[in-house]
Amino acid sequence: MDFMTSFLAAAVVAGTPLLFATLGEIITERAGNLNLGVEGMMLMGAVIGFKIGLITGNPILALLAAMFAGSMGALIFAVLTISLRANQVVSGLALTIFGTGFSAFIGKDLVGQVTPNAIKLFFKPLEIPGLANIPILGKALFSQDLFIYLGYLTAIILGIYLYKTRKGLNLIAVGENPGAADAASINITLYKYAHVLLGGALCGLGGVYLSLVYVPAWQENVTAGRGWIAVALVIFAAWNPFKALVGAYLFGGMDIIGFRLQGTSIQISQYFIDMLPYLVTIAVLVVVSMRKSKKNAPPKGLGVPYFREER
Repeated sequence: MDFMTSFLAAAVVAGTPLLFATLGEIITERAGNLNLGVEGMMLMGAVIGFKIGLITGNPILALLAAMFAGSMGALIFAVLTISLRANQVVSGLALTIFGTGFSAFIGKDLVGQVTPNAIKLFFKPLEIPGLANIPILGKALFSQDLFIYLGYLTAIILGIYLYKTRKGLNLIAVGENPGAADAASINITLYKYAHVLLGGALCGLGGVYLSLVYVPAWQENVTAGRGWIAVALVIFAAWNPFKALVGAYLFGGMDIIGFRLQGTSIQISQYFIDMLPYLVTIAVLVVVSMRKSKKNAPPKGLGVPYFREER
C-alpha cells in the first residue's frame, strides 16, 4: 500500500511538466495551429524562469518570467504561421532548434547552480485537509506542492473554458472551420494569436517546473525530450484537457518506474527503462491511429493556414 501511494505521488510529480506542456499544445491546436516547438518553448521557460528565480529568489517572478519566455517563443511561431502563413511543421521544428540553442546560451553560466532556498520552501509539499486522508489517492494527489495543484486547476479551467463557455466554443469553431467562424464574425487572427501565446506560456510553466522544482538545479537540456512526449499526449488525450490529466500522470509513472524498481527483486535493463516512456509514446500513437473516430479526431483545420480571401 505504501509502495503504491509513493509511486503514484512520484508519478504525479514527474507528470506535472508534461501536463502543462500538453495543455499548452491542446489549446494551440484547438486554434488550428500545429506547433511542434513545445520542446523549445519549455527550454526557454526553464532557463529564463530559473535565472530570474536565482537572481530575485521570488517564485512568482520566476513563474511569470517563464510564462513570458514561453509566450515569446510562441509569438515567433504565431507571426510566421498566422501572419506570414509559413509552413507550421517547419516553423515548429525551427522553434525547437532555436529554443534549444537559446537555453544553452543563456544557461551556460548557470550549470551547477541550485534553486534558492526561498523558492524551495515556497514549493514544499502542502496537505489539503480532508482530501489528503483519502486512502491511497489522498496522499498521492493532495499532499503535493502548490505547482501541482496549479496543474489540476489549470486543466479543469481549460476544460470548462473549452466546453462550457462561448469563447471556448468559438475557439473550437476556429480550429474546425475557420471560414465558417469568420463568417460568424469571430476574429480568427485574434483567437489564433491569443491561444497560441497562451499555449506557449503553459509550455514555459512546464519547463520551469523541471528546472526550479523537479531537478532542482540548472542542467543543459533539462527537458530531455519531454516536449515531444507532450505532442504525442495531445493525441492520446484526444485534445481534451481532462484526459490530459490522466495521460500526463501515466507517462510520468513510466518516467520514474526505473527508480522505483531499484532495490527490488525485479531485474530489468536500465536501458530498457530509459526507453520505456518513448516506447509507450509510439505504442499510443499506433493504437490511436488504428482506432479512428470522431471523438479522437484532430481539429479539421489543424495545420492549415487561414487566408480570408480564399474562403
